[in-house]
Amino acid sequence: MAAEMTQTAIPYVFMRGGTSRGPYFLRSDLPEDLDQLADTLIAVLGSGHPLNIDGIGGGAAVTTKVAMLSRSMDNWADVDYFFAQVSVEDRLVDFKPTCGNILSGVGAAALEMGLVDAQGEETEIRIRAVNTGAQVVARIQTPGGQLDYQGTTEIAGVPGQAAPVQLNFMGVVGAATGSFLPTGSLRDEIDGIEVTCMDVAVPMVIARADAFGLTGYESAAELDENRAFFDRMEAIRIKAGALMGMGDVSQSVTPKFGLLAQAQEGGTIATRYFMPWNTHPSMAVTGAQCLASCALTPGTVADGLLTRPKSSPAQVVLEHPSGTIEVLVEFSTDDGFDLISAGLVRTARKLADGHVYIPRSIWAGPEENS
Repeated sequence: MAAEMTQTAIPYVFMRGGTSRGPYFLRSDLPEDLDQLADTLIAVLGSGHPLNIDGIGGGAAVTTKVAMLSRSMDNWADVDYFFAQVSVEDRLVDFKPTCGNILSGVGAAALEMGLVDAQGEETEIRIRAVNTGAQVVARIQTPGGQLDYQGTTEIAGVPGQAAPVQLNFMGVVGAATGSFLPTGSLRDEIDGIEVTCMDVAVPMVIARADAFGLTGYESAAELDENRAFFDRMEAIRIKAGALMGMGDVSQSVTPKFGLLAQAQEGGTIATRYFMPWNTHPSMAVTGAQCLASCALTPGTVADGLLTRPKSSPAQVVLEHPSGTIEVLVEFSTDDGFDLISAGLVRTARKLADGHVYIPRSIWAGPEENS
């Protein structure tokens, strides 16, 4: 009883979504005020320590992510998905971006939480990404009307096999900045480096690896050790953020940064993606859409690194540190490059559920919302 008096219990489902994992909450079980919500999520994840030792984070940016779900008030969608990126060490919470990997688990979590009902062998769930306004159709395996995590689909960066989650992204062009090319140019030069600033699913600053004296085939660990590169990249990212109309991005995880090189393992193009202060061990779903779009668009920094497919839809295979990710891109070239939709296959798995506890001094519970 004493423990309950000093701690607040918050119901949650703990899930792996794609190559990320984190707690999934009902939005109504958390504070409405964003500052108080940020303090609550920092306590939940244990941000402020490299191991997140006083929370359930995993000491890496891909394991300090949060999904908050609710029945959608939007006529198109079934579920609203509100995302938060919690920093590992800096006690920061960013509500600007969304996360496609965590989104991979939203459909299953919505079924687990009773927000939607299974519809037969396969359940189609329409998801609105609250942070960016993107619309995503998720198809979840529900044989016999029962949620099933078992299957034979493999994705790079995750061991074993699981049931496929088909994601089809729409309305992702210019979601954060209002423009496909937020600077108005296919290329910009910042600090002597040519970059393409693009907003598809997530705003990104994209450069060629060789512009930094890199091959583009370095491992995530090798890149993380190259602090001189990170310092140079971060300076460019901050200046690019201002050019993209995003203001001071020094404390924001967007825009993200990406590198391109010629494919080495039979894919379409080699990529590296940054979160942005460390290297993604594989690839973000949102980043994959933006990098694939950059690869397909004539005039970008991708020119000369690949043979562009001429017809739509195009299967773009991005090589990344853990393997490959495939993006099926539907596009039009009637008036420049126009992205219609991007589809990916991911997997998800429920890891745990129950309650996570935070000090009551941080938040006393839902009664504070009333």
